[in-house]
Amino acid sequence: MDFLQTTIVSFIGLIPVTLAQSLILAFVVLGIMIPFRMLNFPDLTSEGAFPLGGCVCGVMLAAGVAPFPAVLAAMGVGFLAGCCTAFIHLRFRIHTLLAGILMMTMLYSINLRIMGKSNLSVFGSPTLFDNVPFAQAGFPAAKIVVAGLFGFVVFLLLDRFFKTEKGTAVRAVGANPDMAEAQGINVWAATIGGVGLASAFSATGGALMVQSQGFADVNMGIGILINGLAALMIGEAIIGKKTVLRQLAAPFVGAVVYYQLVSLCLAAGMPPPDLKLATGLFVLAMLALPSLKRTRGSAPARETIRE
Repeated sequence: MDFLQTTIVSFIGLIPVTLAQSLILAFVVLGIMIPFRMLNFPDLTSEGAFPLGGCVCGVMLAAGVAPFPAVLAAMGVGFLAGCCTAFIHLRFRIHTLLAGILMMTMLYSINLRIMGKSNLSVFGSPTLFDNVPFAQAGFPAAKIVVAGLFGFVVFLLLDRFFKTEKGTAVRAVGANPDMAEAQGINVWAATIGGVGLASAFSATGGALMVQSQGFADVNMGIGILINGLAALMIGEAIIGKKTVLRQLAAPFVGAVVYYQLVSLCLAAGMPPPDLKLATGLFVLAMLALPSLKRTRGSAPARETIRE
């Protein structure tokens, strides 16, 4: 009873912190979902774009640039990184995963060049979380308000975009690129723009995270991809993925639920080093579940054939 009570108290105490973190990292999950679901373009650039946005934002904050322009600059360089990944795939016929690995590897050196060192402290620099009414600067409430509003605006804009002609063209390229090209859609423009947009959101998450934690680090993206996949799987399992609205909402819902589950594991006493193993096993289970369902469903058919 004491263990259960201690776990619940610890979990409740962690909710504000993990909620603020999940709303920021939801942008990374969104950056994973767009190529994966909208474009049928499995991509690993997010793991490099996330620290890229953080490094650019950190350097600009250290140079005295206002926080919002720093986030916009992070979005811009993230967009360019995604465009490069898509171009490598289209121009040189390199598989999407390999193109993402190449870009992610190169971005590590680029991030070191941008900062000039492996990490950079920006404590004391102004952030987007400083001027929230009725919330103390630097506390979870301010981060929840800013990240939540930012995410809500992005969600509305994306929902509107993917229902326009150009957004429909992007989705058509993901569904069937040959048919889309036959209909006069520019496959290169849709693919490069879509992957670039996804990486821009991942870089935005990195910029917001740097402003939240007060430092930038070239290794801050390690493991973010598997966390994002786990969050995406949870979100899709909860609300589905059959409509554009649900596909766009799944990253935000999944990120919030996933990080609350992580918080619950920590409150229950799971060692932090074991979280990566648990996350990997969870993603494996979520990916294998449809195959197991199909196998179980086909068993009666095999028995009928044998008879």
